[in-house]
Amino acid sequence: MRVVNLISVCVLACVSAQVLAQDDATVDSLMNQFRIQEVEVTARLRNEPVVPAQRLEGDRLAALSSQSVADAIRYFSGVQIKDYGGVGGMKTVDMRSMGSNHLGVFYDGLEIGNAQNGVVDLGKFSAENLEEVALYNGQKSEIFQSAKDFGSAGTLYLRTRRPKFENGKNYHIVATMKAGTFGLANPSLLYEQKLTETIHLSANAEYTYANGRYHFNIHRVYPNGTVAWDTTGIRQNGDIQAFRAEAGLFGYLPDGKWHVKGYYYQSERGIPRAIVRNVWTSDQRQWDRNAFVQGNFTKTIFENYDFSVSAKYSNDYMRYLNPDTTLLYIDNKFLQQEVYLSVANRYSVFKWWDLSLSADYQLNWLKSNMKGFVHPLRHSGYLALATDFHYKWIRAQASVLGTFIKDITDDYTSDTKYNFTPAVFLSYQLLLHEQLYLRAFYKQTYRMPTFNDLYYTDVGNINLNPEKATQYDGGIEYTKRLSIVSDALKYMQFRIKADGYFNQIHDKIVAVPKGNSQYRWMMMNIGYVEIRGCDINAGLDFDFSHDVHWSIAGTYTFQKAQDFTNAKDTITYGGQISYIPWHSCSATSNLSWRGWTLNYSFIYVGERYHNSANIPANREQPWYTHDVSVNKLINFKGWKMSAGIEINNLLNQQYAVILNYPMPGINGKAILKFIL
Repeated sequence: MRVVNLISVCVLACVSAQVLAQDDATVDSLMNQFRIQEVEVTARLRNEPVVPAQRLEGDRLAALSSQSVADAIRYFSGVQIKDYGGVGGMKTVDMRSMGSNHLGVFYDGLEIGNAQNGVVDLGKFSAENLEEVALYNGQKSEIFQSAKDFGSAGTLYLRTRRPKFENGKNYHIVATMKAGTFGLANPSLLYEQKLTETIHLSANAEYTYANGRYHFNIHRVYPNGTVAWDTTGIRQNGDIQAFRAEAGLFGYLPDGKWHVKGYYYQSERGIPRAIVRNVWTSDQRQWDRNAFVQGNFTKTIFENYDFSVSAKYSNDYMRYLNPDTTLLYIDNKFLQQEVYLSVANRYSVFKWWDLSLSADYQLNWLKSNMKGFVHPLRHSGYLALATDFHYKWIRAQASVLGTFIKDITDDYTSDTKYNFTPAVFLSYQLLLHEQLYLRAFYKQTYRMPTFNDLYYTDVGNINLNPEKATQYDGGIEYTKRLSIVSDALKYMQFRIKADGYFNQIHDKIVAVPKGNSQYRWMMMNIGYVEIRGCDINAGLDFDFSHDVHWSIAGTYTFQKAQDFTNAKDTITYGGQISYIPWHSCSATSNLSWRGWTLNYSFIYVGERYHNSANIPANREQPWYTHDVSVNKLINFKGWKMSAGIEINNLLNQQYAVILNYPMPGINGKAILKFIL
């Protein structure tokens, strides 16, 4: 293509030079002499990802009724959210039934760690400052990344916005106020400043308050059809006060970039109890304080060599209080700290073949006021070697990750545990002129037991083996854009992705009763799970005349996740594992016209069981919700204002994601935003 363009430019330059010196007749003669036929050049898209991500970004992310990250990713296929209700309720994510511990969550390129229990509460992360949320099955289609990026069965990437400035402006300010039901008050402020042409500053802060009081109705039915209990009331002890602040510097270099970010979050919230037999009052409280500083430097050293270094320090404090002395008075405090360093290198052997080598080191330690706590410290090392091959219609990636773990406690030092996990990803473009791809991947992952699994007082088991997972995936993707010459419709784009998968988890870590007591538990490796399923994603985009744009998208997931732990247990053996529905789906629609936007979203979760014993007593009813919102953007001279209204659970369905934890009925909020 470059050669054709260069020849064309040279020919036209020669013609132009002679035209200036000739009369009209000579001009016509020369133009006929040098006229060439139209040349069409086609090439395959080299940078198509091997395994594409599910993404929410920009206006589409902002259009969803999402108070937190967990609210946003409900619209992805293959995802189950465990939500304990309300603005302040804990929210964790499970992808393809692998378990929350097998999903890596990355914030601006660095993983959010939790060595204590391995679970990231996505309810703590606001969607207000996010520019993109991307979910990858297997791993990101990129070999120039940290070694830890290769280590999870799936990865969720949260990318905050980098500073952007309109022409002639050196600053950007966004002030937002959200107010709604359950006493919600949620102001936030974003400030961006261009310090120099190559260094930009971004700072934002957000405060959230909600009393968490919402009406609910919950009932349980015995297998014979009689009502066990039917409770109507107001949710208690679901209040939250939270403050979040972030600040970052972003620098741009010739053939490189860097950034440094600081993050702080603190909250106090009530922990509402399960609704059982008309009892729902609770005095349990939780305090959280999370802070980290992280940075990255990336540069192209030579034409075919790239280098990146990342570092992070995090400090996480949590206090849990249960003042109910009739059961057991608990006032536990935990302080978790982490130091992390990563170096990544990429070398292009040829234009169609890249190699990468990444090395990470991580240090975690945990302190607590619990009696008998052993104060664990963990050294973790990761080494990843990967390759990326892309030639014409084929793209392939392969990697192997080495994981090395050593724990030290007050009275115990473990041997160094190590494991090597391979992965292979393939993508094949079927047609030269069409974006039609076949893809497949195979991957192994290795999850170390958490500090709680191993060392929690009177519960942990230091003899636990790591969980091992194996993934097989095959899929197809097709995208078609049609340019339509019409007064009404300018273009239409259609896209569809479908994947079938089979996952295995060995040595699954579960909690089991200790001895004959149902009040004392310990962790054991007794689990084996097989997961079969398929994900389908489809969407249509229409661009009409008169500034009308309409997009619709939908997802569908089927999963058969079976517990094959104990063949002697005829009740649980082969049963669908807890809280995994066989069928689930979602749909979103966005209609925009000259500053007006109308959004609709729908989520359906089918029948499931809260225990691997798939008996009528453990059955959970399907549920669904409808959400709508409308927004208007008004332009003034030098600034803008946006006003909107959201209504969630429009039909006021009474449902629970987790047994006996009722979710809110119909609710809403108003949003006012000023942009300078």
